[in-house]
Amino acid sequence: MSNGIPFRKMNGLGNEIVMVDLRGSGRVLAAAEARAIAVRPASRFDQMMVLHDAKVAGTEAYVRIYNTDGSEAEACGNGMRCIGWVVAGQTGRKTLKFETKAGVLDVVVAGIDRITVDMGTPRFGWRDIPLAEPFHDTRTIELQIGPIDKPILHSPSVANVGNPHAVFWVEDVDAYDLARIGPMLENHPIFPERANISLARVASRDAITVRTWERGAGLTKACGSAACAATVCAVRKGLTERRVTVTLPGGPLVIEWRADNHILMTGPVELEHEGVLDALATA
Repeated sequence: MSNGIPFRKMNGLGNEIVMVDLRGSGRVLAAAEARAIAVRPASRFDQMMVLHDAKVAGTEAYVRIYNTDGSEAEACGNGMRCIGWVVAGQTGRKTLKFETKAGVLDVVVAGIDRITVDMGTPRFGWRDIPLAEPFHDTRTIELQIGPIDKPILHSPSVANVGNPHAVFWVEDVDAYDLARIGPMLENHPIFPERANISLARVASRDAITVRTWERGAGLTKACGSAACAATVCAVRKGLTERRVTVTLPGGPLVIEWRADNHILMTGPVELEHEGVLDALATA
């Protein structure tokens, strides 16, 4: 393979995704290469989905997921929808399996506007999220930012849906400077592996509004795993039903936490353009 890297620039509800298919090449991208790709205007991404040769029989690929800062994410629901749509077009198969750090994920492609990802099962134990200290009940943990007697945000729910999430329940998701608060909370000592930080408002028993500061990427128009985290946390607190429309800045996703404990996420994708990245300057 030459130094040039073919790529597809896509998005899931505005969540910027770059897809790179390295199957058959033996090539692995370094964190510095991922950062270099992220800063180029044509290949700007929130997450980059890199397909490698399958390790598990019956899967299409092993997928490494990079954040803007070059760190690796365990899961990205919007990105999984993107690669599912592309591979379905390549193979003609509508039901696909991909291996990630979060496990093997199933993708069902009904069309570019309706792609469903089985995000697996959520975890709520404090060690699983993980947290730096024990909490018996992770529906609400003791964490606040701001003055002790008048905190800006406090008492989030926490969950791991392939990656760690903290969900703060608010009356207005736009009433907070998430670009300022997000980095502080993402890197709070309570989260040894950092965390995705969301503001969530429950509008009804079947509707939630969410804004997210994404670990390693920053503000995003849509974070699929955050939509999943907000839904399962809302259900655990008795705030919603198990099937919810989650409205993100980029648009709606339908999230269903099934009785078998699996989370299904359904939404659209968009192909913006294709190109080739020349040799990368990573210094």
